[in-house]
Amino acid sequence: MFMLDAAGLARFRALRQEAVDSVTQRFYVEQGAIYERFGDAGREACRDDLTFHLEFLQPVLELGVLQPMVDYLRWLASVLAARDIPAEHVGLSLDWMAEFFDARMDPADAHAVTAALRAARARLMELGPAPDTIELTAPAPWPECDPFEVLLLAGNIRGAVEIVDALLEQGRGLVEIEMHVIQPALYAVGREWQANEVSVAQEHLATAIAQTAMTHGLLKSDAAPPNEKRVLLSCVEGNIHAVGLQMVADAFQLGGWEVQYLGANVPTASLVGHVEAWQPDLLALSMSFVWQMPVVREIIARLNQSLGEDRPPVMVGGLAINRFDNGATLIGADAWSSDATSAVATGERLVG
Repeated sequence: MFMLDAAGLARFRALRQEAVDSVTQRFYVEQGAIYERFGDAGREACRDDLTFHLEFLQPVLELGVLQPMVDYLRWLASVLAARDIPAEHVGLSLDWMAEFFDARMDPADAHAVTAALRAARARLMELGPAPDTIELTAPAPWPECDPFEVLLLAGNIRGAVEIVDALLEQGRGLVEIEMHVIQPALYAVGREWQANEVSVAQEHLATAIAQTAMTHGLLKSDAAPPNEKRVLLSCVEGNIHAVGLQMVADAFQLGGWEVQYLGANVPTASLVGHVEAWQPDLLALSMSFVWQMPVVREIIARLNQSLGEDRPPVMVGGLAINRFDNGATLIGADAWSSDATSAVATGERLVG
């Protein structure tokens, strides 16, 4: 119902930037009294939000996957409401997007795009905005989680590292510290940003300190004996959220694997070339948003073409996969995992 062929997708992609510009301008013409108070930064934020609309729309048109877009829209509506922008403007933006594409695409392709936008709008209106729409589930937090979060927001690197040190001295493993203290603390910071209670700068500061504490903990932890298995871990192109993948990398390294961790936003061509050169036994890819699923599919297709049967198994993870159970199957991955501990177990099974 919503899906486009290759030519239709190409036309849709070619029109995306013009659509963003058109709808942004329309908001400032018709709703200027609400938006002008944010100045140039507000206009840029509006453009960013509309760009994400279309990033989430593309998998609907390419894979027929609607729910992740609805989840995103509900989350965005709650973020806007916390900043005194009517949540109804999200639905309005979808209407205007539909009008734009209806006027600029062939009738059959325009019908698919507008049908997808209207279906997403209808579902949004049915469910309404929800502050916790995108549920970031983590293992049960330990008592140290709340004070760790306070230290993150205060910019106290020394205090955060001391909490990790104290837990290591008690015999706790780094991976469980990351899962029960660091991960839920960062999720709490994210919820506070969503509610407009902390700034973007504070959120970035918290992430940087958490990564420092994780690195410190890794250097103080003993790894299992080498198992002669190699794993390459990377965030796909467009994914700038790397903390979760760093936790997975730590778990593999402590489990005795030889690890190469490439971090955030690795260009597809460079990633494929590195897999071909290093020849890992396992490739672990992270994606935060469903619109990054086609990127993973392209990586796997390129590796299939260049390596054939010698392609390493591909395991995927991240918020996009955790929210969409059969996502791994759609993009051709061999397995998926929801956390660092299960990732190592899955990797052992895939590599044998």
